Amino acid sequence: MGVSDIEWEKWGRQDPYYSVLTSERFRSGRLDEAARAEFFASGQWHMDAVLRACRQYFDPEFKPQRVLDFGCGVGRLLVPFASVAREVVGVDVSPSMLAEAQRNCAERGLANVVLARSDDELSLVEGRFDLVHSAITLQHIEVPRGRRLFGRLVELLAPQGVGAIQITYAKAYHPESHGQPPPPVLPESLQPAANSLGRLLRRGAREIEARFDEPNGTGTDPEMMMNPYNLSEIAFLMQSAGVANFHAEFTDHGGELGVFLYFRRP
Repeated sequence: MGVSDIEWEKWGRQDPYYSVLTSERFRSGRLDEAARAEFFASGQWHMDAVLRACRQYFDPEFKPQRVLDFGCGVGRLLVPFASVAREVVGVDVSPSMLAEAQRNCAERGLANVVLARSDDELSLVEGRFDLVHSAITLQHIEVPRGRRLFGRLVELLAPQGVGAIQITYAKAYHPESHGQPPPPVLPESLQPAANSLGRLLRRGAREIEARFDEPNGTGTDPEMMMNPYNLSEIAFLMQSAGVANFHAEFTDHGGELGVFLYFRRP
């Protein structure tokens, strides 16, 4: 389990809807029926846009029978996907998110949604899919793990299956380095001597472990990682899987610049 997994479960327990769409009206203390309706309406709009793009780029009659939503959260996309597909599988690393997704699906009487706990191999996901979807998820995962997961998502596509996966690559507030965050620089006073480095790292590890062991309820938000990916590495993974071409649409979530990648497995 990585740091991002621990923090995402904290979000699932503390503020699950806000962590999916970071608007104050979706905070747990403010989430009324009108806000919930708006939240799920945004999922319908998103699904319609994804299917419209798939039909534009690949097949005007595209209608997926099996859909995988990686990073399903509380089920914002599961609900609309379940209205068009025979089976929808939602995976998330947070048990609390999955429990809330189960409640939302049960409220709507959805019998064609399967939920599974995510791991780095997606070992609980069975079969192949006509559509593999993921949005505003990979950015919250450490990049080495996210690269492996991206490759695994491509593997789960059925022949002629479509991937619709959003990924971040830069930050608008770092124009001087073309969107790439500069490496952190420690003040000279904090740079450890060689013989004290091991002691410093051990102390830092203990402090991190203690922080993750603290119960929620402190009134502060958990950490939300925002990791940019190297698009050359992502393109390499697609081409290595036999993908002949892809289509990209730019995204911008509060200065976190990304692309929505649409591609088809041969």
